[in-house]
Amino acid sequence: MKPTEIAVISFISLCVLVWIGHIIRMKIRLMGKLYLPSSVIAGLIGLAIVQCCRAGGAPLPEDITFVWGKLPEFLINIVFACLFLGMAIPGVKTIWRHAGPQLAYGQIVAWGQYVVGIGLFLAVITWMYPELPAMFGGVLPVGFEGGHGTAGGMTKVFADYNWAAGKDFALACATAGIISAVIVGMILVNWAARKGYTTRKQNPEDVPEDDSIAVIPVERRPEAGKLTISSNALETLSFQLTIVGIAIGLGWVGKHGLILIGHAYGGIVDLAIHMDLLAAGTYGHATVMQLTESFPLFPLCMLGGLMVQVLANKFDSHKLIDHGLMKRVQNTALDFLVVAAIATIRIEAIADGLIPFAMLVVAGVAWNVFCVMFLARRLLPDAWFERSIAEMGQSMGVTATGLLLLRVVDPDYETPAADAFAYKQILHEPFMGGGLWTSAAIPFLAIWGGWPVLGITVAAVIIWIIVASAMRAKR
Repeated sequence: MKPTEIAVISFISLCVLVWIGHIIRMKIRLMGKLYLPSSVIAGLIGLAIVQCCRAGGAPLPEDITFVWGKLPEFLINIVFACLFLGMAIPGVKTIWRHAGPQLAYGQIVAWGQYVVGIGLFLAVITWMYPELPAMFGGVLPVGFEGGHGTAGGMTKVFADYNWAAGKDFALACATAGIISAVIVGMILVNWAARKGYTTRKQNPEDVPEDDSIAVIPVERRPEAGKLTISSNALETLSFQLTIVGIAIGLGWVGKHGLILIGHAYGGIVDLAIHMDLLAAGTYGHATVMQLTESFPLFPLCMLGGLMVQVLANKFDSHKLIDHGLMKRVQNTALDFLVVAAIATIRIEAIADGLIPFAMLVVAGVAWNVFCVMFLARRLLPDAWFERSIAEMGQSMGVTATGLLLLRVVDPDYETPAADAFAYKQILHEPFMGGGLWTSAAIPFLAIWGGWPVLGITVAAVIIWIIVASAMRAKR
């Protein structure tokens, strides 16, 4: 097939999968009760089709599945570039005042996933399955806290460190995480309602039917965004996409700047070794080179978007960047990313490590449940269940999952949980959940091994527990 035909067929097939996934989400009551996103259902259908075709001896054309496999690594750049576009970026003091305890709790949950994943790997899995690399311990937070987008965006990183199967484990972990988040989350919601831990006394069964079938009533349909430019000059959505492209461009420049720094550092070290100023085995020479070359693009796109928005807040008096439209662009990219990512998981790679993978997922779910049932009431100041259930949904799936679980227990957002959760994301996302640390942790595990990274993550959890405890005592 010609490249144009491959692109068209790949796009059509993904659209059909999304459509089928949403019809199933609407029509099958169980899917509605589980609140599974249509994109996850569509991805699982795509995965089943791919596997059935292979088993039947008539695999789908490799060109089409190849395009699907490349989409997540590209679309995640759009998702992260849109993160801050169109927002009024508040100051750190404002964020801390509104969401200090929420940020501290979210950091504990996120760093704790590294402690659980890497700790389990070092204590048990590496002895039972010595062929698995230390990066396996980082699969849990990449899949749970990072989600499908981060897992897909880390494809090249895993490949650069000679463990391409890491992408498949991370994507499978993200799928297991989002399904577990809605199932376990709803169980916890019912538990909290029976115990009287929720601020609003509401039966989870009373959630409106429109929520379960994922249809917004006509009279309550919100605006998708605002038109900021006259269409006789330029379509507003076209302008928003140019801003996304500029943000990604800044990220791309930053990525190549990092590579140049790595090479320059390597050249300086090589010169020093040649002049007998340093030993040939100088520690950190290869580490810096590897880190700068393997560091993924998408967190830098996020910083590029932040730079664009800071400049727009200062110089754009017409407020041309619309956050509503940016959310539509971001969520559209994320939907297609999830479908393509799940559909291209290599089942054979997961099958070889199914038992350790299951151990990792169970341990990750247990950690998040422990945080809700034990840590949250001791560290969060008020509405502790609402705050923690939102955090659980986000740290095992996506932000939308967290807000969905929050809406079940706080439908009108009467508690401070929604505001605290939103403010917290501004400082949380640049580092965790696909941010700078998430992107650097896998290379660190590959280069240093598990113990140094475990030490860093344990220290981070302890520090944030102290911070959260101090804030609780002060309040």
